[in-house]
Amino acid sequence: MSFMTPSQQRSLCEFKGLVSCWSVRVDDGVSQDAAWGYPKSAPGYEVLKDHLCFYPSRVSACYVDDERVQPQEGDFYGGWITSDVEGPFKGGPGTIGW
Repeated sequence: MSFMTPSQQRSLCEFKGLVSCWSVRVDDGVSQDAAWGYPKSAPGYEVLKDHLCFYPSRVSACYVDDERVQPQEGDFYGGWITSDVEGPFKGGPGTIGW
């Protein structure tokens, strides 16, 4: 969290609650609103508290353990795919609504 700066950007998820954003600052670089989370999640989503999601298009890479993972297609979901996960994956063209 030492690289994270809270942002003024806010949104609302109809299921999970209020969305707060963070920017990533590394050396002289800043990726504005690169991450989001639910600091006060709606009932049933309490497990999300104190966790962040990162937009794949706003960071250079993501690692799970030692594996560099692939971003989920599209920029809406912020998902990361490890070699242990099998598709199909939502987010690419033609995948809305399934």
